[in-house]
Amino acid sequence: MSSSTPPAAPARKGSSAALGWLVSIGFNVVAPILIYNHFHGHTSEYVAVLLSGLGPVLDIAIYLAWHRRVDEFAVVSLTFVLLTVVVSFIGPHDAKLLLAKDSAITGLFGLLCLVTLLAPKPLMFYFGRKFATDGTAEQVAWWNGLWQYDGFRTVQRNLTIGWGVGFLVEAAIRLVCVYTLADSQVVTVNSFLPYAFTGGLVLWTMMYAKRARARGEAARAALAESSATA
Repeated sequence: MSSSTPPAAPARKGSSAALGWLVSIGFNVVAPILIYNHFHGHTSEYVAVLLSGLGPVLDIAIYLAWHRRVDEFAVVSLTFVLLTVVVSFIGPHDAKLLLAKDSAITGLFGLLCLVTLLAPKPLMFYFGRKFATDGTAEQVAWWNGLWQYDGFRTVQRNLTIGWGVGFLVEAAIRLVCVYTLADSQVVTVNSFLPYAFTGGLVLWTMMYAKRARARGEAARAALAESSATA
């Protein structure tokens, strides 16, 4: 195998992948919403948000016991919860500032993405490992081994840049809306803009990864053909 041609992925274990996805979505998406909605109105806003972080905490514990390593996706989910709590304590609680704080959390995540470009591996490498593998040792080892290839490193860094810039742009748009639109209009914007941006970024990621994967498969095919005719 050429050092410039990444190997194909090992076979996925469908049951492991499906169970991992169910656990992640359940604890990181569904549980925080249910916990927050249950405690919201019965306790303070801060306590409700803080308790919603129990879902990601449980996911980290289960993933650690199951795979003997920390689930980066759950860590980021928990970080979002903690950022929400911290930002909620900042400044007076007037309507404009409360609406602006939503964009601050989004912007902080975008900034986090860009800061990880200075780390040994960018954030999207870990997100990719979460969603592109089934969590088994074989698939994780394959994904980790791809880092030695220049093309793979470029893809992960570009994805991280794309998500970082995308979330910073979303935060800027929401912040402009806060101070140029009526509060009721901002609430409407905040209810769909994050989903629109996230959906667009997910679609762009899938298309970009698909093109990168196609280039890798073409390179492997060309290498196999040249080896056969040599």
